[in-house]
Amino acid sequence: MSSTTPETPSGATTSAGEVARSSARSQSGSGSTTELVTSQGKTSIADGVVRKIAGIAAREVNGVHNLGTGGTRAFGALRERIPGSGGPNISQGVTVEVGERQAAIDLDIVVEYGVAIADLAQAIRRNVITAVERMTGLEVAEVNISVDDIFIAGDDSNEEPAPSRVQ
Repeated sequence: MSSTTPETPSGATTSAGEVARSSARSQSGSGSTTELVTSQGKTSIADGVVRKIAGIAAREVNGVHNLGTGGTRAFGALRERIPGSGGPNISQGVTVEVGERQAAIDLDIVVEYGVAIADLAQAIRRNVITAVERMTGLEVAEVNISVDDIFIAGDDSNEEPAPSRVQ
């Protein structure tokens, strides 16, 4: 099975994700329902705003235990223990690229054991796209999801290992 990748103007090939991200940066279309650029002015939305919206929307879906890779979750847990640090980082595990009319979103998630991952990914995409498009007026070009880990109830990394019975 072979896949073809589009060529850039320079002749180099790109992946589908790079094409969507390039599209998000170049803003060639205006498929959004709310115009962010009008004759009366321009509305820009910071990456951090889209990151927070996407993070909250992803966490709302049942079956998502947490967001972020192992390293970012460990750093986040440490950060939460510091007084005055502002609490949990809701945009942890979320990367976005925002243009004038489009956004591309990457999510690193931890799934609860027993959940159908393909169905969960579709539900996350649907919820994230709906929230970001409704709140910002940006068209979401893509939502890429990486399943980083599976959470098993009772399997806590802070627990002490069981003592060895071998003598």
